[in-house]
Amino acid sequence: MTDVTIKQKKDTKTNPFAVLWGWAQPFKKGLVRSVVLASVGVLCSMLLYFAATAVVNGLFEGVQDYSFYALHLSYALVGIILHGVLYSAALSQSHRATFKILKHVRELLFIKLPKLSLGDIMSIPSGAIKQKIVDGVEGMERPLAHFIPEFSSHLITPLFIFIYLLVLDFRMGLLALATVPLGVYFMICMTRNYSADYQGSVAANQSMNAAVVEYIQGLEVIKTFNQDERSYAKFRDKVYANAQYYYDWMKRCMNFSSLSKEFLSSNLIAVIPVGILIFIGGSLDRSTFIATIILSLGLLDPIIKLASFTDDLAKVSTTVSEIQHIMDMPEQVHATESVMISDHQIQLEDVSFAYTAETDVLHGVSLDIEAGSLVALVGPSGSGKSTIAKLIAGFWDVDRGSVRLGGKNLRDIPLQQLYDQVAFVSQDQYLFNDTILNNIRMGQLSATDAEVKEAARRSGCDAFIRELEEGYNTVVGARGVHLSGGERQRISIARAMLKDAPVVILDEATAYIDPENEAVIQRAVSELTRDKTVVVIAHRLSTITDATQIFVVNEGQIAARGTHQELLAASPLYSAMWDAHIGVRKEQAS
Repeated sequence: MTDVTIKQKKDTKTNPFAVLWGWAQPFKKGLVRSVVLASVGVLCSMLLYFAATAVVNGLFEGVQDYSFYALHLSYALVGIILHGVLYSAALSQSHRATFKILKHVRELLFIKLPKLSLGDIMSIPSGAIKQKIVDGVEGMERPLAHFIPEFSSHLITPLFIFIYLLVLDFRMGLLALATVPLGVYFMICMTRNYSADYQGSVAANQSMNAAVVEYIQGLEVIKTFNQDERSYAKFRDKVYANAQYYYDWMKRCMNFSSLSKEFLSSNLIAVIPVGILIFIGGSLDRSTFIATIILSLGLLDPIIKLASFTDDLAKVSTTVSEIQHIMDMPEQVHATESVMISDHQIQLEDVSFAYTAETDVLHGVSLDIEAGSLVALVGPSGSGKSTIAKLIAGFWDVDRGSVRLGGKNLRDIPLQQLYDQVAFVSQDQYLFNDTILNNIRMGQLSATDAEVKEAARRSGCDAFIRELEEGYNTVVGARGVHLSGGERQRISIARAMLKDAPVVILDEATAYIDPENEAVIQRAVSELTRDKTVVVIAHRLSTITDATQIFVVNEGQIAARGTHQELLAASPLYSAMWDAHIGVRKEQAS
């Protein structure tokens, strides 16, 4: 495989409804059954109009036979019952199909996300991913489940009535639609740029929600620095902006909406007066005239209801486009066949990398890490240390150059196999809202309770866990909020130990460890080093003085390399960092 990755973007301009139909293909039989049931139900509901026409004509003709009225009223009742039963069956079919479609879409997303580079995933706020996968997909349920049968019935009803009116008297059929062109025209005016307006409303709402979350999460800082008024003003402005957007949008649409509904529901204005003239002229019989009036009442109401789906369709279109944006993101290109990895030497050869197309954060980085050694990456904040570590872990693909593990280019190693080779512990490791036992077990799902507790003991967190009321069954809360920073990191180290991967990367893993536990963690890391390749990123230089080799990273390049003593003598940057570190330790000691 080539050592150079060419980043590509797919065309995301596909029609959202074509994309949705593609997702629905495996379940289209249920959708078709829903449409058929709804359509037959509509035809049954027509019995009501025919029965009403017959009854009214019977009254005008002076029919005294009660059985005549009873028969036609029974027709109407049967039609209503059949329509209700068939419509319920149609809704049942559409809901079943919709739930399967939404499940399928979520599965596609969950299959897609692990194939993306970590960089692409991190470019999407976690709240936005949750909104798309959970709220957005769930929000499509009602529009899809109800749109399919209701759209069918609302479309077939006026079409059937119109055809029947044309058969009765084509003049009256055309009169029944006389006000439709104006109604449709105003409807088009109302829905012009509707998709863009709806997307704007979504953006305004998301901006408001973000301001709400920021305001609530920052209350402690706001009160500490007495910034209540300023922070509330920012929150208030976002709320007002959201409300103003909706107000302006509704103001633009209000008049068109009213005119559209008025014209679409006013066809009797043409049917009755013109029908009377034709009736008086003798070319229209009474029964046809009465039938036209009754059927005209049911002609345009479904068309008005069709317009009510505009908002639902815009919502579905926006959600599908957002999901398709994720589905179109380029995947990490790796081999699919497992390879033999003889050792776990790590090599970076002339690696350059950029998070965005504008600026490289690494420039021609080359380094060798011997199998079974412990090496450290040190340097100023933003120098590229964590980027190098994440490239080694395979979280990103390099732009130029190559990263090798055991002599194999990472792109030649399947992602699943690569992830099995590496345990990554960062300074802000994520803990799930689950028990401590299960959080550690994430490192190896097949591990027994005894193995989990042994990993906890080796990482120095068994003691504090046993002091908790629920012990290992303590639920840590979302992101581990019920634990201190040091406790969270020790659990993360235990998880890495349990995984027992041959390569271990510790990215500032001791950042929150208090001095009392630093020796415990150092012993755990030393034990973890045995027979493994370990890469440590540390701002506490005293924790990596025994490293086999230390790489000093500065401005995206390797500025120096060597042991602790060698760098003190040869690297002014490392020497300055060491002096600063020692000075801080002396201040803390005093």
